[in-house]
Amino acid sequence: MKFALDEQQRDFAASIDAALGAADLPGAIRAWSAGDTGPGRKVWEQLTDLGVTALAVPEKFDGIEAHPVDLVVALERLGRWCVPGPVAESIAVAPVLLAADERCAALASGELVATVAFPPHAPRAVDADSAGLVLLVTDDGVAEAELVGGSGDRHESVDPSRPLYDVAPTGQPWRADVGRAFEFGALATAAQLVGAAEALVRDTVDYAKQRAQFGRVIGSYQAIKHKLADVHIAIELARPLLYGAALSLEPRDVSAAKAAASEAGLLAARSALQTHGAIGFTQENDLSLWLLRVQALRSAWGTPEAHRRRVLEAL
Repeated sequence: MKFALDEQQRDFAASIDAALGAADLPGAIRAWSAGDTGPGRKVWEQLTDLGVTALAVPEKFDGIEAHPVDLVVALERLGRWCVPGPVAESIAVAPVLLAADERCAALASGELVATVAFPPHAPRAVDADSAGLVLLVTDDGVAEAELVGGSGDRHESVDPSRPLYDVAPTGQPWRADVGRAFEFGALATAAQLVGAAEALVRDTVDYAKQRAQFGRVIGSYQAIKHKLADVHIAIELARPLLYGAALSLEPRDVSAAKAAASEAGLLAARSALQTHGAIGFTQENDLSLWLLRVQALRSAWGTPEAHRRRVLEAL
């Protein structure tokens, strides 16, 4: 049997690509890294208009309550364009943790952006300084949280646009389906990694067609062709695992998808840097933004090693 996205899902992905392709995402990412979230917030407003922020929100709170496959479709495109902000946390995880809370309506409408700390795999909250709601998962459930000490120590991520903060609970915890929330976080991160890997390989193929060495474009050399083909294969191996995990939401399947997506992202990043040369890692080159994002997302919501361990334990 052959499983494929239906026409509506493909159109949804195309609409996200059209909107984000017209935005200055590299400028928004650099501004976010410098502490100016304004340009990035405008990108989030576009996502709200497309219904992305409402995908996982229950219908009773004006959400779409879409199938996880639709969520993966969207998150893969957001990874493709390297959207800044707590994407997995606010769009995928927070709606699960707030499933019975009226604040879900604010998530759906884009009025509220949330972030989540989920020890041990996500011990610090990304963008906790700019998020409207910070949640912390503990052994007792879920609680609202704030930066430790009121201002918090900023921990620099490998990706400057993803600052991390230690947070502490501020109120009484409530019960939530934290297991399902974690699977959504890992799945959403895996989807972003697949999208980022796709962006990297496309950019690298275009560059290989233009850069000349020894009188020939480097894309004509077999070594370059094989390297980029390996990336394509890694992405196409990860994508079925990703969508299979969206269908089942079984921990083993989610971990297999996250591990495969992490490896595809790493291979794409290495191949892109090797093909571009050192210029690809300079701050002036937009490629560096995707290279750093992949490195950050590989360890977000569980390292590849941790997810391989979960797969092994499930077998």
